[in-house]
Amino acid sequence: MKRTILIYTYLFVTIGFSYAQKAENILEKALAAYENSNGIHALFAVNIRVDKQAGSESFEATIDMKGDKFCLVTPDIHTWCDGKTLWTYLVRANEVNITHPSDEDVQTLNPVMLLRRYKKDYKPAYIGESTSDLGKPANDIKLVAKNNIDIETVELQIDRVTSLPVRISVAMKHGINSTVRISKMQTAVNQPESVFVFNAANYPGVLEVDLR
Repeated sequence: MKRTILIYTYLFVTIGFSYAQKAENILEKALAAYENSNGIHALFAVNIRVDKQAGSESFEATIDMKGDKFCLVTPDIHTWCDGKTLWTYLVRANEVNITHPSDEDVQTLNPVMLLRRYKKDYKPAYIGESTSDLGKPANDIKLVAKNNIDIETVELQIDRVTSLPVRISVAMKHGINSTVRISKMQTAVNQPESVFVFNAANYPGVLEVDLR
């Protein structure tokens, strides 16, 4: 009996290690695909669920990404980040807040940045194969936070051909969950640096609040 238990324990550990290694290999390929993309422009749909009583909110958005820079445009908020400074423009208030973002702030706004920090903050696991909303073969990866951070778990669906994420589901503390489904992605865009910097000239009368 003890021998049988030891054999099963060994098998479970071996399989678990193999799946963790497979997850890391897929994530490393995804990171390399992003780093070598020379600029990405993507259209995606977002669904945010706070709790059962509050219900959910859905909207479409676009994002431009290159390296550690991004520009995120949603119906209510426009966000620019040049890698050091974050500008958050509130459409209805015609106000932009200027901050130096934390790594976690950047991950929340641009989940692709999780690829750069997953080894430090998360334990990866390979879930299995799936089919994306676009009908493409994909791999599913789950990241579980190792530290006490706001993002507790992340589920990534990664296209098996491009190695880039096509769906990202994030579960945060206090029951906030969001899912991003990418419907269109263009690589090799090579955006100019101005794309990732707020330009006040394009927003007449904007109130700038510097919180740095």
